[in-house]
Amino acid sequence: MKEFHHHKFCPIRDILSRIGSKWSMLVLVTLDANGTMRFNEIQKSIGDISQRMLTLTVRTLEADGLIKRDVYPEVPPRVEYTLTDRGRSLMPLLKELVRWALDNQEQILEERAKLDVPEEVKE
Repeated sequence: MKEFHHHKFCPIRDILSRIGSKWSMLVLVTLDANGTMRFNEIQKSIGDISQRMLTLTVRTLEADGLIKRDVYPEVPPRVEYTLTDRGRSLMPLLKELVRWALDNQEQILEERAKLDVPEEVKE
């Protein structure tokens, strides 16, 4: 039996908790689809993400080396975000996950409706 007990470092928990959030995945997919973008462009592209949540998300993705933040010394300062090589290497996997979600969304929603799953679990 394979066990997944938490020892000092669990890459599954650590990495997936960072990239597995809906906001992280949406930022990565957005940057992949649009290329280099400014903060406000990312926010407009995603739509329902708050400024604070986007700030936290891009900081996390930058800390993990998935996106790069370039600051240009202009007035006002221009900041742009782009995927790094590591971020680009993740995209085929995320695209496959998105494809799977789209292919199975309708059936999953039907199954949830049959079980009368509470709204907070459905989202």
